[in-house]
Amino acid sequence: MSSAITTPLADGAGERFLLALSAASGATDAFAFLCLGKVFAGVMTGNLVLVGASVGAGDREAVPRAALALIGYALGAAGAALAAARRASPRLLLTAQTALLALVSLGWGLAHGPAFGRELALLFGAALAMGVQARAWGTPTTYFTGTFTGLAGRFARREAEHADRWAAGRLAAVVAGAAVTSLIVWWRPALGGAAGPALCLAAFALPSRA
Repeated sequence: MSSAITTPLADGAGERFLLALSAASGATDAFAFLCLGKVFAGVMTGNLVLVGASVGAGDREAVPRAALALIGYALGAAGAALAAARRASPRLLLTAQTALLALVSLGWGLAHGPAFGRELALLFGAALAMGVQARAWGTPTTYFTGTFTGLAGRFARREAEHADRWAAGRLAAVVAGAAVTSLIVWWRPALGGAAGPALCLAAFALPSRA
């Protein structure tokens, strides 16, 4: 049984919804990495590695950043699970996630630039939103190691399925979302957090079957 609220979606309409969320995940992680101290909002494995690597590197700021992201992500996932137990719809959770990312984007835009305490608060909010997203959907839209591993194995055995094109599409969407944020940060740093909530808003226009 899936630990997420909804089951994986096989239809094209639902998969386009998941593509938008995957792109939002890539955009949010890129924003966190580029603007909030080179840690991730949604890739918790990467943050665990950063905690360990920072010991030898002597980076005193990496541990609190990564640890706070881990805590935020865990609280977001736990909160989404509790909300689901009380019959909250996935669309309601997406609303909460979008609002969180919008607040993070606004907070960054109003006073962007190096400030350790503010960066921690924004990172916590972004990780909280990614935890909600990760828990709300049966198909991965924030973590993709398993998806990538499965695709590589099936392609190696020449057993690729029709649905694998959507899985590959989600991987591409993560890259595209991250690239969009990178370009925004280069063009106008104050808008660095805008792509994540914008892509979540775009997801609302797409059928989710949830």
